[in-house]
Amino acid sequence: MEPGERRALQIRQVLLFFVFLGGSLVCSETWRYSVTEEMEIGTFIANVVKDMSSNIENLAARGGRVIFDDYKPYLRLDPQTGNLFLNERLDREALCDLTEPCILHFQVLFENPLQFFRTELLVKDINDHAPMFLDKHILLKISEGASPGTSFQMDSAQDLDVGKNGVQNYTITPNPHFHLKLQDSDEGRKYPELVLDQSLDREKEPEFCLTLSAFDGGSPPRSGTTLICVVVLDINDNAPKFEKLVYEVQIPENSPVDSLVIKVSATDLDAGINGELTYSFSHVSRDIRKTFEIHPTSGEVHLKALLDFELIPSYTINIQAIDGGSLSGKSTILVRVVDVNDNPPEIAMTSLTSPIPENSSPEVVVAVFSVRDQDSGENGRMVCSIQDNLPFLLKPTFKNFYTLITERPLDREMRSEYNITITVTDLGTPNLKTEQNITVLVSDVNDNTPTFTETSYTLFVRENNSPALHIGTISATDRDSGTNAQVTYSLLPPQDPHLPLGSLVSINADNGHLFALRALDYEALQAFEFRVGATDRGSPALSSEALVRVVVVDANDNSPFVLYPLQNGSAPCTELVPRAAEAGYLVTKVVAVDGDSGQNAWLSFQLLKATEPGLFSVWAHNGEVRTARLLSERDAAKHRLLVLVKDNGEPPQSASVTLHVLLVDGFSQPYLPLPEAAAEQAQADSLTVYLVIALASVSSLFLFSVVLFVAVRLCRRHRAVSAGLCSVPGVHFPSHLVDISGTETLSQSYQYEVCLTGGSGASEFKFLKPVTLNLPPQGNEVEKAPPL
Repeated sequence: MEPGERRALQIRQVLLFFVFLGGSLVCSETWRYSVTEEMEIGTFIANVVKDMSSNIENLAARGGRVIFDDYKPYLRLDPQTGNLFLNERLDREALCDLTEPCILHFQVLFENPLQFFRTELLVKDINDHAPMFLDKHILLKISEGASPGTSFQMDSAQDLDVGKNGVQNYTITPNPHFHLKLQDSDEGRKYPELVLDQSLDREKEPEFCLTLSAFDGGSPPRSGTTLICVVVLDINDNAPKFEKLVYEVQIPENSPVDSLVIKVSATDLDAGINGELTYSFSHVSRDIRKTFEIHPTSGEVHLKALLDFELIPSYTINIQAIDGGSLSGKSTILVRVVDVNDNPPEIAMTSLTSPIPENSSPEVVVAVFSVRDQDSGENGRMVCSIQDNLPFLLKPTFKNFYTLITERPLDREMRSEYNITITVTDLGTPNLKTEQNITVLVSDVNDNTPTFTETSYTLFVRENNSPALHIGTISATDRDSGTNAQVTYSLLPPQDPHLPLGSLVSINADNGHLFALRALDYEALQAFEFRVGATDRGSPALSSEALVRVVVVDANDNSPFVLYPLQNGSAPCTELVPRAAEAGYLVTKVVAVDGDSGQNAWLSFQLLKATEPGLFSVWAHNGEVRTARLLSERDAAKHRLLVLVKDNGEPPQSASVTLHVLLVDGFSQPYLPLPEAAAEQAQADSLTVYLVIALASVSSLFLFSVVLFVAVRLCRRHRAVSAGLCSVPGVHFPSHLVDISGTETLSQSYQYEVCLTGGSGASEFKFLKPVTLNLPPQGNEVEKAPPL
């Protein structure tokens, strides 16, 4: 058989079917059906419902299939009724040749649950072939010395039909020389022999022809004829004789064409032409004549065609040696074809399920396939395997069917696709293998919660922002895919019920952008926290939370506020300075605060304008107004000072305050030296200290006298103006003005008491006394900036 023809017979498209998860059952009973060859397509064969004791209602849901061993669609199963119909015309001779009975094996498969039924189809023969002789003309040479009763074997007629439709009888033309005798061969066939009834006389009749007819047992019978020409030869009394009655030989099936199979030899004791032998086949089949040839002179048997163990494993060849006198000797050659591993395994994929959900339980059926190898013995035994380290297993089911199932749950986030190579290897030498690649996809389920890029977010927003300002973005990812990975964002209810979160911020549900809904005021709200949620669109939906802290960054939006001297009074506050004051004398202190924080609240003081420039100076960091030099009589009595208070913001904010200073005479006031002067005195050398002590001791008497004089004068004046009043203006500052700067310009709120006395025309100044105000805290604690 040619390789192309053999491959066409082997390879067929496999019917696809899906096998649902469930137990599989193989019925031990074998169903047997029969059909006559050459029946029309669509001929009813049988109904499987009757054999399987089932009902027709659920037959269609079970998905019945018919699979023959050679994968040819000879029959068709009606899924609605369970009827088996002929799918193509069957030729028994093409299917089984001379094998009798001709049985085709197939399986009936049902799904849900998986169930197999072994079935046999008997193909009955009809008399569609007439007997035929391979040789239309037979030359029979018979010696005239042949004695009556001598038999001459004739080649049997060939009939492709079997049984009673095969050759059943032979007849010959009536004649006085021969009668016909039928013999049975080892294969059960009948072959004719001519039996000599009387001796031949070459001188009377040197040759004659007879018609041999073969009849089969069909109805009506068919026949075939051949012409036998008998040539009477000279006497030959010795027949050829082979060395062996049976020759046995083994030959590999992969032997090339024209290979020597065996050489036979026969001998004849006659001489001359009667001893010359001719070798030939004797009543052999058509397959033998197509496969082998024998050399008529040497007796060598050679191959004419390639052998195929899978088709014909052995041959029985009858040979004969005929001498020149037409005497023959017979022998038999038994040729055994040795199988070689020349057929690779075959894989027929029946069903494949892809994709598979990642939360599927173990032992889910992924694929069903069958394997086969046309070799025999070890060459036909197969081992099926897949790669290691895969969550799949191969499980043998029925006959050569395998099921690919999952071994453990799958995880799409770890691996979403598996390329599985199914390898089938036979056990022959050398090993032949076949591989088939299948791709199994893993579908996603919603088993991963969204994950934020950070557990908490801190956003900084400058106060006085514009509404709908984008202040930041939060982001969450989901390891799932598709809609399971689509994340939506939302604001969660705040833990603080008094926080108006809905009026402060909003979030874009698609991209997580956060927006400030209104302008924020640092002085009212320094920071606030809220939680955001990220929810995927899976079913059921999964979510997670993250904390967002919004810190309001201070802007320089508050001007300094002057606490003292207060500018909204009905009468300006006048500071009294004795003319005897020395340089650096503390006149007053400008006290101011700034509602901002940080460097925006760092205040500096500057003297912008004065009635007499150079007489007074303002310290930049604490706002103290001091005399810049000694006062003189030429200095004006009233002075007006304009002090500028400016913060350190960008751009800076400022405020101004006007001071009224009155220079008075005879005002008793302790001298308050500058801190720098005190430091210089502390650093004076010991000689200076000793000198001061000595001068103080000498002048103690004088000083005591002066003090006593002043005390007497004051007591008299006090009694004279006992009815005088002391004016103490009380100043109350707003409680929310708290110094939050780092300059310590004003660590507490102050009140000042000023007392003026009248009566004698001379005024005296009572030193300012600070009064501490305990201001309650406003809102949240105010963070103190580091000292400047």
